[in-house]
Amino acid sequence: MTKQSRRERLPALILNRADHGRLTSLATAALDTIPDVAEELLSELDRARLVAPDRAPPNSVQMGTTVTYRSAGTTRTVRLVYPEDADIADGKVSVMTPVGAALIGLSENQSISWTARDGRRHQLEVVAVVPAMTPPMG
Repeated sequence: MTKQSRRERLPALILNRADHGRLTSLATAALDTIPDVAEELLSELDRARLVAPDRAPPNSVQMGTTVTYRSAGTTRTVRLVYPEDADIADGKVSVMTPVGAALIGLSENQSISWTARDGRRHQLEVVAVVPAMTPPMG
């Protein structure tokens, strides 16, 4: 497993417990097919502080949130989704992509380095987060 440099300070992550459980299963199942992304996501999940779903800060990137981030001089706005809902043309980025795994659990104004599929390192900064719409109960 590739580890980030010990000199690089990793940002604190906050993740709701419901997403954490599903993401852990998803990443574990993907270890054989996309090991780099799966290992990166599992590493992020391991260091996240877990909270109840209704206690996740509204400015933190959770599943279904819309996040605006800056990377390589470009600002993008995407919704972080599970792989089955991904549609890059519609701005829906899978958590099982390098940038999706990097975004999960970050909060506004936090930065992190991530490795693209071509092996190049990038830095991204979360600019804004819009919480996911709460699905109706019942």
